[in-house]
Amino acid sequence: MKLMKTIAPLILSAAMLTACAGYATPPAAPARLADGVLTGSNGMTLYTFDKDAAGSGKSVCNGPCATNWPPLLVADGESAGSDYSVVMRDDGRKQWAYKGKPLYYWVKDQKPGDRTGDGFNNAWRVARP
Repeated sequence: MKLMKTIAPLILSAAMLTACAGYATPPAAPARLADGVLTGSNGMTLYTFDKDAAGSGKSVCNGPCATNWPPLLVADGESAGSDYSVVMRDDGRKQWAYKGKPLYYWVKDQKPGDRTGDGFNNAWRVARP
């Protein structure tokens, strides 16, 4: 009985620490992996632009370029982690980057799984892990 009184608080402490650890979970990734490429939460293929310098913290696709290649934007409350970082756009919005390369959708992709922007102008590539 004495052993039980000694062990019970330890078991309770371990259970509480385990429960609290759930609050320190890392943020969810802003992209998913589907058929070897990164996709947005909507299932649409994501792309990178060769003219974006990895790790520069900026996107060079702005204005009319961003109309055709909409950026994967950071929602309020989302934070970077793992291989994902945040870059600032010229318009002040925040965009997701994977391994330092900003991520974009292609306006001509119509449904999840489309990859019609891959190789466009020999500068756009599907984003791969």
